[in-house]
Amino acid sequence: MPGDSKPLRAAAGALPARPLLLALPFLSLLLLLYVYSSSSASTVRLPLPLTPSPPSPHIRMRAAARYGTYEDYLRHQLNKTLDPRLRRVWATRDWHRKVSTFARLFASLQREGLLTNASRALCVGARLGQEVAALRQVGVANAVGIDLAPAPPLVVRGDFHAQPFGDETFDFEFSNVFDHALYPDRFAAEIQRTLRPGGVAVIHVAVHRRGDKYSANDLLDVEGLVGLFRRCDVVRVSKVDAFGLDTEVILRKKRGQELRTVGSGSQPKKQPWHYPGIVLVSR
Repeated sequence: MPGDSKPLRAAAGALPARPLLLALPFLSLLLLLYVYSSSSASTVRLPLPLTPSPPSPHIRMRAAARYGTYEDYLRHQLNKTLDPRLRRVWATRDWHRKVSTFARLFASLQREGLLTNASRALCVGARLGQEVAALRQVGVANAVGIDLAPAPPLVVRGDFHAQPFGDETFDFEFSNVFDHALYPDRFAAEIQRTLRPGGVAVIHVAVHRRGDKYSANDLLDVEGLVGLFRRCDVVRVSKVDAFGLDTEVILRKKRGQELRTVGSGSQPKKQPWHYPGIVLVSR
């Protein structure tokens, strides 16, 4: 872990401090755990039923997703985020592969006008920040990620059920961790709250594959996700092959007039696609 202090000089004839070097990764992990635990007093407390009710018939909550407290759920998620073996993989051989893949995705969105270099961008559930690094690589300098465990300077600490940002902060939000949401409706509501009118959200999900043991929900049909974003229009839904996820959903937050029209009692415009297949294309 980088620091500002100058290295100590070894005494003449002393053996190299190899054991200390080998211990550095574990010391870094302990420090990260300390930072997390010492800030637990500021953790947002959410009301938590023992078994969260699915907000849609197209979303199935995992039978294992039953926790005595919200902190139990957070600790379970952190078991993956702070796993030393996974973090080594994410930070080494996985790093360049994911950054390159995400950079191609974001460059494509730039060509479509869905993302610009001036966009304020947020990556939700960013772990070590490969998505953030990719955004900065394609020219989106004002990009940051949130995760339960921070990874400075790319990722700050934050819970996607209660984002630590004000309303209408971002022009663009990306996430590929929807399956980890214990409250899928809160996950969607927070993206819509912090997204500016006209802003774009890109979400990668698994519809035809099951998530891992840390997933809190299974998405049975893409309509389950789309139905949570009532303040957004769908730009398109398409198939992707993205690190175990198979579906990309692109949404644009409605502007003020559009929101008022829907809220006044008129029926929202029906979208030109059907489910359960992934058909889409509305550009």
